[in-house]
Amino acid sequence: MVGGLSWAMVLNEYIECRPTSLSMLRRFIEGFTAVLPGQCAVCRAWPAQPVCEACVARFAQPRPRCKRCALPVPAGVAECGRCVSAPPPLRACHAALSYEYPWSGLITQYKFAGQAGWAHSFATLMRSAPWFEPALEQADVVLPMPLSVQRLAERGFNQALVLARALAPRKAEHDLLLRVRHTPAQTALDRKGRLGNVQGAFAIEPLRAARLRGRHVVLVDDVMTSGASLFSAAQALNHAGAASVTGLVLARTDEPH
Repeated sequence: MVGGLSWAMVLNEYIECRPTSLSMLRRFIEGFTAVLPGQCAVCRAWPAQPVCEACVARFAQPRPRCKRCALPVPAGVAECGRCVSAPPPLRACHAALSYEYPWSGLITQYKFAGQAGWAHSFATLMRSAPWFEPALEQADVVLPMPLSVQRLAERGFNQALVLARALAPRKAEHDLLLRVRHTPAQTALDRKGRLGNVQGAFAIEPLRAARLRGRHVVLVDDVMTSGASLFSAAQALNHAGAASVTGLVLARTDEPH
């Protein structure tokens, strides 16, 4: 079956060259390749899933992290010193991976090379990490970090939205949290600069703000560096009356910025 259609139906649709044949062919190829063996993108083992079990076991081991900002902490420590002294607007934040080899390269392909198919493998890794499943189960709504119009045009898709839909297809909503201001890339900025750069960059769709009141919200993003963007978005959600906001990210830059 491909998207609810049998292989025969897909092939017939293509052979008959109906107006939808191009999209049908794309679905046929995607479905056919999904059941074929492939190489692990990390160690090149064959046959394997996109990332083989051995590489997941080697490179995706859970580690103790601050429950509020997901930075690594010593075992037995719940919150880092920064979050104790200045609590962020997130009730909790969890990261599945460290933003390092091999994940940094794979996420770059996903994000900038239009390889949206990685979302399902990444979502599986996220769901396998501690605290992700409970957070998703308790969430009333799951929101992706939105992109500005300019950034969306550059990339062709919102990687956080595809992740959110793979994680929680029935709870994911794309038009509640909006990016209302395009901001320069954060790369060259320090932590203070990053926080200021995204201040006021997010807002809630006015006609749907009531959807958030008293609700438990999960914010999804692919990479968290300083946390500035997540924190700014969480502030907007808190101001709209959300009962709580939890951040779930695929990868976390482990050095504070």
